[in-house]
Amino acid sequence: MFFDIGLDLFPLLAAVFAAVSCALLGNFLVLRRLSLMGDAISHSVLPGLVIAFLITSTRSPIAMFAGAAIAGVATVVLVEFVKRFGRVESGAAMGVVFSILFALGVLLIEQAAARHVDLDADCVLHGQLETLVWYSAPDSFGGLFTLQTLQQTPRQVKTLAITLILAIGFVTLLFKELRLAAFDSALATTLGFNATFLHYLLMIFVATATVASFEAVGSILVIAMLICPAAVARLFTDRLGSQIICSVIVALICSIGGYFSATILPSAFGIDAVNAAGAMAMMGGIVLAIAVFVSPSHGVISRVIRRRRLSGRVALDDLLAAIFRATEKGQLQPTRTELQIGFAHANLHRTIQRANHLQLVEPIGTQQVRLTESGMQAASEVVRRHRLWEHYLVEKVGLAPDHVHETAELLEHLPPRPPQGPESDPHGKVIPKGFS
Repeated sequence: MFFDIGLDLFPLLAAVFAAVSCALLGNFLVLRRLSLMGDAISHSVLPGLVIAFLITSTRSPIAMFAGAAIAGVATVVLVEFVKRFGRVESGAAMGVVFSILFALGVLLIEQAAARHVDLDADCVLHGQLETLVWYSAPDSFGGLFTLQTLQQTPRQVKTLAITLILAIGFVTLLFKELRLAAFDSALATTLGFNATFLHYLLMIFVATATVASFEAVGSILVIAMLICPAAVARLFTDRLGSQIICSVIVALICSIGGYFSATILPSAFGIDAVNAAGAMAMMGGIVLAIAVFVSPSHGVISRVIRRRRLSGRVALDDLLAAIFRATEKGQLQPTRTELQIGFAHANLHRTIQRANHLQLVEPIGTQQVRLTESGMQAASEVVRRHRLWEHYLVEKVGLAPDHVHETAELLEHLPPRPPQGPESDPHGKVIPKGFS
């Protein structure tokens, strides 16, 4: 059976709640270039959890949250301390702090284990989604909406549900302040918002989401969901509201897709078992890798396409300008060989074919070309921009006349028209009139 209520419902709910909570908060970490801070907090709350457990001798949510929050704030303070007084970049400061605190947490767990205390490092790293089994589950979905179902819901799922509600409330109520602090903390402070307080409050919520997710999904999935959904959403949109919605969708895809891949694929490939949290983290990496390639604005494929289009447009402009300059010298029908001498691009033949397709040039025989009427207008506009830029660079910037040609070669391809200028450039060549 594809979905079994008793085996799959609670693990899937726990994974979804954890992934969405982390994705919501991770957006503001990614925007502030603090993605590693999520990694640092997810590692450094471990000693806070252990110390809270050793002090209270209980794993109650209040004690765990208190320990995690204190450890999260301590991490942020220590990172700022190392960054300021150690004179290192923020990434190095985070790496130093979280590695030391995580090592301290592992050491404390080992000491607790020596005292026969119920703490498991493997549970903290990988989670225990597979143990959230509902033995008395109803046979159909109709039996889920009862008070008995709520009473039988595991503590981990309830904790993650509360964490998700808190994260949604935090982002919704403080969206304006968080957005302003994420993009310009100095402006936020000037307008009366305490950016430092918002920063620490965000870190407390990140620490809360982290500790709520530890027992069920483990730190590996927490780190992945703090970064991957927000990073994927950032590749697809430049608006924060759309980014948050997109990150939630990605978190749902990663959690649901990763969970079912962990339950279905092992049997298909003859594997005994696959950790569900690890499969979800892997799904997040796969989605991020795909987004890096297919993002319409920031993806590798779109960049290659834009560069090829730009290269083709630059080559076309250079071809038209070369024919125009040859025409100025009296060569009304320059040959391909003559054009190739000053043509800096690889494929002159392809550029001529494209110009002919656009009805900008007209081949004469097999070797010669000439500008059409529309081609003459386009070519004169390119040369006009080039010579106006040369005049601007000499008169306004103060460059020598023999130092401006290469710079003007680059600027002539910009879409906006340069400022109006005189009738000739610094070399004495006539600047063509613009066409309306």
